[in-house]
Parts: sequence; C-alpha cells; structure tokens
Amino acid sequence: MNEESSSNRQQPRLVERYTGNNNNNKIGGGVCDADNNDTHQQKQQDGNNNDHDEHGNNKKKTWGRGIVSDFRRTVLTHWVKEMTNLNQTVIATTFFLFFACIAPAITFGAIYAKATGNWIGAIEMIAATAWCGIFYALVGGQPMMINGGTGPVLAFSAVLYSMAESLDVPFLTFNAWVGLWVAAYLCIAAFIDLNKIISYATRFTDEVFALLISMIFIINALGNPFAPVGIYYYFEEDHKSHDKYEDQIDYSYTATALLSLILCIGTVALAFFLKQIKFSPFAPNQITRNIVHDFAVVASIITMSVIGNVLFSNVKTETLNVPDTFAPTYSCCTAECTSNWPLDCEEEAEPYRQRPWIVNLLDLNGKTWVPIMAAGPAVLAFILVFLDDGITWHLINHPSHKLKHGDAYNYDTIIIAIMIAVNSMLGLPWLVAATVRSLNHIHAMATKTSTGKFTKVRETRLSGLGIHVLCLITIFALGLLKLIPMPVLYGVFLFMGIVSLGTNQFWTRFLFFFKQPSRYGDTGESFTHVKPWRIHLFTAIQLFLFIALYIVKGIKTIAIAFPIIIALCIPIRLYILPKLFTPDELILLDGDDKEIRECMEKDSFDFSDSNAASKEMSNSDEQEEEGENEYNDKNAQQSTAAATNSLGVEGGERNGFFSPVTEEEESNLVTSTQSPEAANV
Repeated sequence: MNEESSSNRQQPRLVERYTGNNNNNKIGGGVCDADNNDTHQQKQQDGNNNDHDEHGNNKKKTWGRGIVSDFRRTVLTHWVKEMTNLNQTVIATTFFLFFACIAPAITFGAIYAKATGNWIGAIEMIAATAWCGIFYALVGGQPMMINGGTGPVLAFSAVLYSMAESLDVPFLTFNAWVGLWVAAYLCIAAFIDLNKIISYATRFTDEVFALLISMIFIINALGNPFAPVGIYYYFEEDHKSHDKYEDQIDYSYTATALLSLILCIGTVALAFFLKQIKFSPFAPNQITRNIVHDFAVVASIITMSVIGNVLFSNVKTETLNVPDTFAPTYSCCTAECTSNWPLDCEEEAEPYRQRPWIVNLLDLNGKTWVPIMAAGPAVLAFILVFLDDGITWHLINHPSHKLKHGDAYNYDTIIIAIMIAVNSMLGLPWLVAATVRSLNHIHAMATKTSTGKFTKVRETRLSGLGIHVLCLITIFALGLLKLIPMPVLYGVFLFMGIVSLGTNQFWTRFLFFFKQPSRYGDTGESFTHVKPWRIHLFTAIQLFLFIALYIVKGIKTIAIAFPIIIALCIPIRLYILPKLFTPDELILLDGDDKEIRECMEKDSFDFSDSNAASKEMSNSDEQEEEGENEYNDKNAQQSTAAATNSLGVEGGERNGFFSPVTEEEESNLVTSTQSPEAANV
C-alpha cells in the first residue's frame, strides 16, 4: 500500500484528455479549463461589487477616459524616476542601440528613395528617427519601446507611390493626406479604447509576428531572397558593392566577400562571448564583468571595425551609403519641383533647388477629390500601424519581462498619431514600434540569471533619449559613419535577431521537429503533458501563417495585404484553434507563464495512467534506460570478474588455487565495482 501511494505521488501532473462531454463545440474540455471557468465566474461575481480594475481605474469608463488613465498610470507616476536612473547599463545600451537604429535608418532610407522616386530618402529617415525618438522618450507611455522604420510600412509606402503615379498627383501630397487620415483613425481608436482588441492577441499571434520581424533581421544579414542584401551577395561578382572598385587591378571580390563574412560572424561571436563573461570566473571582480557584459556589443563593433580598416586595409569592404549633406533627398530641376535632378534633366549641371520641407496639401493637380479618396487606402494603413504597434506593445509588456511601470496602449496610440501627422506634413516616413529593436532594448536593460530568465528590467527614458540624440548629432557628422564596415552592421543585425529568438516559444517549438520527444521537458514541463504530434500541429499552423506573411511582405504587388494577414491571426486563434485543440492544450501551448503554472498546480488533475502524452514521450527514454542498464550490467559483471581476479592474486595463491574471498574482501569488491576506476578495468 505504501509503495502504491509512493508510486502515485511520483506520477507527473497530467492533463485530462477529451471525454466527449463538451457543451462548447470544442474537441474536448479539461480540468484546467473548468477551473478557469469557475475562476472567471467568480471574477464576474466580484466585478459586480467592484467596478475598478487592478490599476484602480473605472471599468465602466466612458470614451476617452482610457487615454487619461494611461497617462496617469505611466508618465505622471514614473516620469521623474525614469529620467534620473542613469547607470553604466544605460550608457552601454545607448551606444549599442544607436548603431542598431542608425544603420537601419540609412539602409531603409536608401530603399525608400528607390521605392518613392527619391521623394523620401536616407536624410528624411534619419531626421524622422531622431525627432520621433526624442519626442517619444520624453512624453511616451512605454519608454522601453523604440520607434523605427519597418519593412511592412516601407512596402505600403511603395504602394502609395504607385497609386499617386496612376492618379497623376504629387506623391508627397497624396502621402500626406493618407497620413492625416491614419492619424485621425488612430485618435478615434484611442478615444473608443479599440486597443482592447489587442487583449485578444495571445502568444499565438504575438510570436508569429515577432518571429517574422526577427527573421527579417537575420535573413537581411545573411542574404535576402527578395533583394540583394546580406553577406551572401558579396560572393557574387556582379553585386553593386563591387562596382566602385572594378577598375582597380588588385581588387578581389572573393577577398572582400571572405573578409565581410569574417567581420559579420566575428561581430556576433565576440558579442555573445563578452556577454557570457558576466557569469564566468574571469576578470578581477564582478564589477568588471558587468562592465564587459554591458559594453559587449559596442566593443564588438569597435574591434571588428579596427580589424577591417587597419589589419586588412588593403581589402575593400562596403560602407554605409551616407549622404554628404543634410538636405531633402529630392532635387528639383525647376522652380515647380515636378521633375527630379539629375534623372529628368541630365543637361543641368546642378539642381535648381531642393524640395521644400513642408508639403503643400493643396498641390492636387486639379483633383480636389483626392483628400476624400485618400481615406480608403488610409484604412489599410491604419490596420497595419495599429497592429504593428499593438502587437509590439503586447510583446514588450509580456509578464516574463517583469516590467512594473504599466502599459499605455491608448495614450501611446495618440502619441503615434501625432508623429505620423507631423511626418506626413514634412514629407518624412511614418515610424512605428520597431519590434526587434524594442525587444533588444528590454534584453539590454534586463538583469537575468545564467539561464536567461528575467529578474528585473531597469525601465528608463534615458537610453531612448540618448540613442536618438546621437542620431540627431549624426546628421551633422554623417561622414563618421563610413568608418564602420557594412558587414559589421550586418553582424549587429544578426545578433539582434538571434537574441530576440531566445524568448520566442514558437521558435522553441519549431526546433522540436528536430529533437527527441522525451527531451521536450528540458525546455518546459508543460510540454510533457501534450502529445508530441499535437505540439507539432500547433506549431505547423503558426509556421503556415509565418510563411504566408513573409511571402506577402516580399511580393510588392500584394504587399498591401500584409496587415490583413496579421489581423487574421487573431480570429484564427479565437475561433478555429479551439475546434482543433482542447482547452487544456491551448493553455499549455498558448497561455502565459502564470496561467500555465496555475493550471499545472490544480489538485484535480488526473493522476491515472490514461494520459498518453507523457507515456508516448517517455517510451523512448525507457527503452534507452533499459539498453543502458543492460550495458551497465555487462560492464559490472566484467568489472566484478576483473576485480575478483585482482583480489585473488593480491591475496596470494594456496596450492595453485585462488584463496576464498572473505566477507571483508567481498565488501571491498562491491565498493570497487561501484567506483569510477572499476569501469576502466
């Protein structure tokens, strides 16, 4: 009886499988779900007696109250502390993310110039990054967020340029009207608390979007299949980076490609190595190790730049294509500024002037209906911006990040609307929440255990402010950026992408396709309670959506549908997945850490042998253990025989026979066969 009780106590907590009793049109109901329903009903009963949420805000608030409560909870409460908590981590993070922000700004700016006929370029992107970053760091509600240009917004701007060409209206005017409509939609969304939709987004949606952005950074660093960007293309002789040196006899594109590969991989490897110093015994004390850890990426950039420019000065590598002066990218052939110099007027030695910074909203080429018509495409742009910001804020505020200063969805939506409206009027690109840069900001400011778990995050405005002040200063010293080889910046992109994968459970489960099922528990105990094929099915659905998003984003003709695909992830999770998975499975695969922990601690879990998930994943372990035990028994027998011979010889021979083994010698024999030395006999 005692043995049976002990055996039952050692059984893992198992999830109840489908029994067929279900009133919710789902495959099955589980214990976790039942308990959660009871808890939910209790919360509803409590809510009848308490009209305030955990932040003390009125649950029955009228429209617009959410903006005010967000401001009070974040800016009004924590602004002074967030503006005065300077330390070495803040300084190190500022320099690291400065490079991580300025490089994409210049790169995106160059792509914008091609996509918009030079109306928006690198200068406009740098200017937008600088002023929006400073503005948001001072008045934004979530200081850990970093604004920046993103691929989806760039693709949408290219679509707007094509529409403006077909309508025969100036691009900047059409873009401005669309931007003003987007800003208006964002203000309405914040006023009516439309951000509550984001609360329906779970890990399922968040992680698909986060993995997409992470992979964009990684793929762009290694080699983009849709554009000649990345280390891979240096190995192609006709890559544009080689054109500058094609007349030099001693130039070798192969040498350039190899050095570029070394600089990129070296930057990543050195950054990760220096990051690990914090948990090693090296360096005189922990203060020194912390400094090395905080400045790891900055030290990697400087080290690899010196190697590329000094040790291999004869090998030419690509540098950032930085403008020479601070001025609008578009140069005009005439006073009307309807043609671009020098493309449209090659006979002119110099441009007539640069385009004005302020966009003329009335320059409609006689088409007075354009401002009203712009409200149509602005709806799609609004969906893109709204979801891009909302999902990134949702990722930033995930409970695993241990943030304490609260969220500000509605208030920050107003701030984003202001920035988009101003940028539209100045002919600057729209900036949204940059997912990878924001997540790296959190990682850089976090205190973690040696296993990567967050213990706390220093929530500060100073790093964001410092990053974008440096971007502003860079406008007046653009030539200095050419000292950093482009492959080193590719290494920074690769590092940021890899770091952001670390907390993405979708990526973790994707790797399960290549792992032994019995080892899934090494990643998290919750995975031991779900059948492997069910885990793979859940991951495969996410993978399908991820591939669809990447393909749609990469094809310019359909890129405008990108926000629709993102939006579809939420109803798919809400209405389709519950028909394919039990409530328990959805909690264990898609719940946050607190929900999973509460679910697994329920006393009403089924402890019988009916759970096939743990059995299925433990079968391979049992087979391996049986094989190992059989192998160890054979080794033990051989070791015993060898040790017996040794004892016999050492004890001496009597009349040609081995002497009998005494009890003391037998005890020594057992000890010897259990020792490490016995295995080597």
